[in-house]
Amino acid sequence: MNVKDRVAIVTGSGQGIGEGIARVLAEAGARVVVNDLDQARVDEVVADIGDGAIGHVANVATAEGAESLIAAAKDAFGRVDILVNNVGTARDGYLAKMSEDDWDTVIAVNLKSQFLTCRAVAPIMMEQESGRIINITSRAWLGGPGQANYAASKGAVISLTRTLALEMARFGITANCIAPALVDTPLFRGLKEEVQERLVKTIPARRIGTPADIGNAALFLAADESSYVTGQTLYVCGGRSVGAG
Repeated sequence: MNVKDRVAIVTGSGQGIGEGIARVLAEAGARVVVNDLDQARVDEVVADIGDGAIGHVANVATAEGAESLIAAAKDAFGRVDILVNNVGTARDGYLAKMSEDDWDTVIAVNLKSQFLTCRAVAPIMMEQESGRIINITSRAWLGGPGQANYAASKGAVISLTRTLALEMARFGITANCIAPALVDTPLFRGLKEEVQERLVKTIPARRIGTPADIGNAALFLAADESSYVTGQTLYVCGGRSVGAG
């Protein structure tokens, strides 16, 4: 999978899935821009990756933050080849008890951030006549009790991505989604052990995913070899989405 010397931005890459994606792309030869709200996390990941990585702290759920991130990558490397929109949050709760703030926050972080970063990077990629946009959604877009805001945001990401694919194809730009299920992240490890065990049993593969599993899927979609793949949603879920819709 050829991404050597490509410039890749990965939002929310200070830990978890985003960190895994950043590391896989860097190991494959990409120059990576690590983004998070936490300076210490950014610095740690950049230091571990080493040469070819830079960090940029920004809240990409705001126009100012998204535009500053894209500009920082362009200023540092002269181009942007790959944008991975990974940043996300969850505030689960049944609809009847869900606050407006819980709804707005999840929509802003999970969906609006992707709109803002894609809007900011589009002119650069269009001028280059090349680019890869990879948006992280979730198999949870299929729906689940207590996840009205999360499922709605992730479903909208798929619709946004399909539209981007149609608009950008003539410029040599692809847009695709990755839909993980359960992944070994700090959020998952924070659950009670019995809850973790119960959730793992819902996965046909009988194991939880790793950030590297998602990173390898992102590497495929970012590479030259996937240039004819656009507008698609790739499930990386150990079979959990099968039969779910």
